[in-house]
Amino acid sequence: MTTVLSSRRDQKADSAAAPPRPRRRVRVLRELKRCWQLYVMLAVPMLLLAIYNYWPMYGVQIAFRDYNVVDGITGSPWAGLKYFQRFVESYQFWPVVKNTIVLNIYELVATFPLPIVLAIGLNYVRRRWFGRTVQMVTYAPHFISTVIVVGMVFVLADPNTGLLNALLHLVGLGPIDVTSPGWFRHVYVWSGAWQSVGFSAVVYLAALSGIDPQLYEAAVIDGASKLRRIWHIDLPGIAPVAVILFVLTMGSMFTLGFEKVLLLQNPLNFGVSEVIDTYVYKVGLASDIPQYSYATAIGLFKSILALVLMLSANKIARKTSGWSLW
Repeated sequence: MTTVLSSRRDQKADSAAAPPRPRRRVRVLRELKRCWQLYVMLAVPMLLLAIYNYWPMYGVQIAFRDYNVVDGITGSPWAGLKYFQRFVESYQFWPVVKNTIVLNIYELVATFPLPIVLAIGLNYVRRRWFGRTVQMVTYAPHFISTVIVVGMVFVLADPNTGLLNALLHLVGLGPIDVTSPGWFRHVYVWSGAWQSVGFSAVVYLAALSGIDPQLYEAAVIDGASKLRRIWHIDLPGIAPVAVILFVLTMGSMFTLGFEKVLLLQNPLNFGVSEVIDTYVYKVGLASDIPQYSYATAIGLFKSILALVLMLSANKIARKTSGWSLW
């Protein structure tokens, strides 16, 4: 009897503690009415996300079908893992995957620390006009089109009339050919660093601005040098942001984007410049007989590898540093 009474008492307490649903609904509607402008602004990017990121997932099933335009997606016969097996067993599998991994690792190692260095350097600049000028000069290349960047590279490094080769000739060095296999990866990575380092540094500058100024004052009073302040205040302060960006970068490890690679590609450097994205483009769109199912299977295979890599990086970051994306 005592148990029954206590259970009823607990049920009454829970019902009294939980707010009624109609009140909660009215509160939500009132909040929507009060901030409707913000929700309208949010609706536009959410709509674009649904159209360009989630709706195309419907077509992923092409990778598992013998797709043809006449029968459509759902009418095409089922093929299972046929095209995945074909890609793994093809002679181009290892060269394409290897070129993608090497280029991504090179880009990650070379460019990931640069925004951090730039942001910390700008944070310690005393003259504001100089810091703003440097930030504007490094930030502006982000808005230059990839096609224009590649055109600038070809013009500056032209073997006959290029400014770069003219300067190398003055110091007694021979001309370089940026389209050769030995220079392709360097040109791709460092032109990308020039284009993106200023834009990426903005995130770290925002993180540095959130550090408590009293920490710097206490460090100066204790006689800490700038290097000590950077090591014990700045780097720990931006570490959570750096870890999150690193995990996101690992998620895009197999995604280079075919535009820049394709523009820098030629028959001479084809052995080091053929990556997964360009291979998918050539098989699925640029071929005389487009192989939609094969190209979709390769793209899905790449996405699965990127997902596994991002999950692994997030788990390792959470165990080693205590910070993670989720």
